[in-house]
Amino acid sequence: EAIKFSSLEFIKSARTNTGKSRRDLWLVYLSLTTIGLMVVGFANPHIPLEQTKEGLNLVLVIDVSGSMKATDYKPDRLEAAKSSAKILIESLFPKDNVGIVIFGSGATTAAYLSPDKGKVIEKLTNIASTVGETAIGDGMALGIDMASSIQNKKKVVNLLSDGVSNAGVISPSEAISFAKSNNIQVYTIGLGSQGKTLLGYDFFGSPQYAELDEKTLKSIAQQTGGKYYKSVNMQTLNEIYQSISSDLKREIEETNIKDWFFAAALGFFFLQFYFRYGRGRIIQ
Repeated sequence: EAIKFSSLEFIKSARTNTGKSRRDLWLVYLSLTTIGLMVVGFANPHIPLEQTKEGLNLVLVIDVSGSMKATDYKPDRLEAAKSSAKILIESLFPKDNVGIVIFGSGATTAAYLSPDKGKVIEKLTNIASTVGETAIGDGMALGIDMASSIQNKKKVVNLLSDGVSNAGVISPSEAISFAKSNNIQVYTIGLGSQGKTLLGYDFFGSPQYAELDEKTLKSIAQQTGGKYYKSVNMQTLNEIYQSISSDLKREIEETNIKDWFFAAALGFFFLQFYFRYGRGRIIQ
């Protein structure tokens, strides 16, 4: 037996209300998602991206004392050190800064910290040896100060010497404390030969040999989280600088991703707009 209704409007309205109720629920979900994405975006989220690097501040601290004129490296020790240092500078990334400090009886800046590798190499080429003693502490302290001059980058000092610390106002132990307080790694290179290297003769005719204080250089590297390398010829010196280049670690850059959330929020807003006013819209 057929069911009788006084009007079909009741059936139509029931079906319409069911569809409308479901769409209203989806609109609520879309609205909440949009608001949630915007809240996260305003929280300014960051994530570390492996492919993006902040770069580093690298300062080369080079011994230019009288013993660096020794010719066991060709044409002499200083020219060999400069040639190998160029390898390291040329291997640096665009975001890296590099500077040069030289030391003999005291320490001075040869090239200020800069991302312009070409200009720094030009300054490196012009460095000349001096007649003087070896102020390792002074050179290291000035290098640390330079490395700290630009913030938000990893800081590394590379110190090369062929002698014993016998001059300056800052001792190597004081320079080590300075490096540790500034969270700076110091890589050290001891420049020497397999045998004794004759530097010349003193006033009385006694031979003078180059002396390498490996103990101090090792202590500097170990206490600051760096590494010590011993060079005995030009080949090992080049290999050392290449090794340092591959060993340098850069800080992972914290990348801001708030725009991702704002873009997603905008997408959900337009989706909600389509459901509300587009094809099959609720509001007739």
